[in-house]
Amino acid sequence: MRAVCVIGLGLIGGSVLRAAARAGRPVWGATASSEDREAAVADGFTVLPVEEALAKAAEADALVVLAVPLPAVDEVLRTVASVAPSCLLTDVVSVKSAVASAVARRAPGVRYAGGHPMAGRSASGWAAGSADLFDGAPWVVATDEEVPAEAWRAAVSLALGCGAHVVPTTSGEHDAAVARISHLPHVLAAVLAATGADGGPLALSLAAGSFADGTRVAGTRAELVLAMCEGNREQLLDAVDDALGRLGAARGALASTGGLAATIRAGNEARAGLVALRETPREELRIDLTDPEAFEDLRSLGSGGGRILRLEGDIAIADLPD
Repeated sequence: MRAVCVIGLGLIGGSVLRAAARAGRPVWGATASSEDREAAVADGFTVLPVEEALAKAAEADALVVLAVPLPAVDEVLRTVASVAPSCLLTDVVSVKSAVASAVARRAPGVRYAGGHPMAGRSASGWAAGSADLFDGAPWVVATDEEVPAEAWRAAVSLALGCGAHVVPTTSGEHDAAVARISHLPHVLAAVLAATGADGGPLALSLAAGSFADGTRVAGTRAELVLAMCEGNREQLLDAVDDALGRLGAARGALASTGGLAATIRAGNEARAGLVALRETPREELRIDLTDPEAFEDLRSLGSGGGRILRLEGDIAIADLPD
């Protein structure tokens, strides 16, 4: 199996390193954090300086995984371009268009396919990670026209080997989707936490499950939240505008009639739709990756709620809600 070099050993990068090792791949990593480096080494993993790790990846034709916050991507890519300028590259950063643009600017010779595992915890750092973090989770692999097939397959194989299923979509569609189901929840959790705190000790002493659930991600390290939310600014603005419109309508109804039925029922129906989608029987299908239209078929699969379950040679075994 292809070796994996992970740059950045926090929650996600550290979990990728562990999961790839669990799958039997040769692995090593690099990190700017002395705390994460010492903890990873104590757990038996090889951690090298960034340039040394990348040189080893170039020699082994390993898959390099960028697992650093968005503001650090440019600096790491400069080193990639210098040390491993034609390496296979993927990433686990929570926005895709910005990373793809940075790769095109800073390391145009690499073979790159963007990735984003949809799994995490509010805690951060190596100690928060685990080999099973991605088991059963969706993992986006960008299926833009310009993505090299070799890089796409390498990123898909990594994701499947880490226990995830793969959702193929474009970078832009990914960013629009995660603005609504990942980045907006962080903003709303921050607002909810601050609003609750404004109620003083009495309010906080009464806080129970709904408040705890709604504010859980507000405990995520602030610089990580800022990096992903501000890095997806345009798409997040659309989602915030949508949420503000719904809140405005709720306020207007509450002020004029005292009723919140439309708001509460719409939310209830939307939540029921999520549960129904997850419980819907799924139809298995096969996509021939040698077909010139394969990426188009894969994007349609992702748009329809489908996922890749495994690869069998040149065939992607997938399923789609029936």
